[in-house]
Amino acid sequence: MAAEGTTTAPGVDWDRLRAAALAATEHAYVPYSGFRVGAAALTEDGRLVTGCNIENASYGLTLCAECALLADLRMGGGGRLAAFVCVDGQGVLTMPCGRCRQLLHEFRAPDMVLLTPAGERTMGQVLPDAFGPEDLERAAAR
Repeated sequence: MAAEGTTTAPGVDWDRLRAAALAATEHAYVPYSGFRVGAAALTEDGRLVTGCNIENASYGLTLCAECALLADLRMGGGGRLAAFVCVDGQGVLTMPCGRCRQLLHEFRAPDMVLLTPAGERTMGQVLPDAFGPEDLERAAAR
């Protein structure tokens, strides 16, 4: 596994993605926790999508940065994510929560890679044995 900051995924400019994620933290709405999160990803066709967390007084309604990123993906024409990174307000790499890993799984390219505090990881490594659309298709076919 690559050390933090090194690139082994071909064509992924992790510095650009981390800078975009950090810039996204400036738009975060965090009046309750003060914990800013920004996310950035590249699509298979090279588009950059970003998102930030948006808190709510009803904590369960808070949107993670990954949710906003996926909205940006869909509003920008859709597609699949090829590379993903998430940082806090100081630019420190953070891991997507379990809910967000599931959301990212839904919109991943087959070879999507994430830059994590432990280095580059595949979606299968951060969400092993994931449930996805293929499981619903298999159930419907029975």
